[in-house]
Amino acid sequence: MNDKQRNKTIGAEDKSTIYRIMNTKHKFKTHNAMNTENEHKTHVAMNTENRHIMHDIMSTEDKYTLLRCLLDMGEMLLESGAEINRVEDTITRMGSAYGAERTDVFVITSIISITLVFGDGYTATETRRVANEVGTDFRRIESVNALSRACCMDPLPVDKLRKRVDQVAEGHKEYAAILAGSILAAAGFAVFFGGSIADGAAAALFASVIAAAQKYLSGTRVKTIEANLIISLLLGLAAGILTISIPSLHMDKILIGDIMLLIPGIAMTNSIRNMLVGDTISGIVRLAESLMWAVSIAGGIMVALAMISCLN
Repeated sequence: MNDKQRNKTIGAEDKSTIYRIMNTKHKFKTHNAMNTENEHKTHVAMNTENRHIMHDIMSTEDKYTLLRCLLDMGEMLLESGAEINRVEDTITRMGSAYGAERTDVFVITSIISITLVFGDGYTATETRRVANEVGTDFRRIESVNALSRACCMDPLPVDKLRKRVDQVAEGHKEYAAILAGSILAAAGFAVFFGGSIADGAAAALFASVIAAAQKYLSGTRVKTIEANLIISLLLGLAAGILTISIPSLHMDKILIGDIMLLIPGIAMTNSIRNMLVGDTISGIVRLAESLMWAVSIAGGIMVALAMISCLN
């Protein structure tokens, strides 16, 4: 066999090897695609079967208990600072997971209205007024979302769902974590905006007082706008007196660091987001509320600065 014939033989063998590899890869991809499709169909079928089972075994009392659980979950999300779309989507998915053929949800910043329509013709509906002040609690939002995802995958019995919802409601933010976060944020912003280490230390000191005041006022009937006005006024007076006593400190840097703890940034951002996704009423209400909070902070600081200027 000469060199030319040998090269042709080797080339044919290489092509054959490449074809075998390509066929193997194609079969492997086809097998994976079929497995993925089968798993998806099985998952959908199991979810559909679970919804039918939950619908069949739920009594009228269970359906009413489910409605109350959904109201509690929505209320916790609203009070923790979740956007309107998240609240409505969570409740809708939960209602579908528990066998409701139709779930109508209407949510604004202070009202949650839910109607569950089941296949047997039973309709459960209730409206709840959300009177508590809106705060920021990402831990509670994540807990409610985790419970919702778990129930959509594999619905819990209604009595167990009731217990899980109560467990989430009983959890609260630890004051130590709030205090540590307030101190770090205030000191960091004071130094970031040009303050000295001493300014950061002063801002951290006032931050601990702000955290304590917020904790105390949250247990009273004082509203957020009033609390912001009181705290900002006292903060401005304390910072002014301290800087008069210690001239090396910079009052503006200290105030910048501590005001950051009071600015309603998340509430304002959520209000814009709500308007962009179509929840116009909730967005406008939340934006107006956020602007009023900001005005109360600015008003307290301005009054304090005016009083300090009179002392000088």
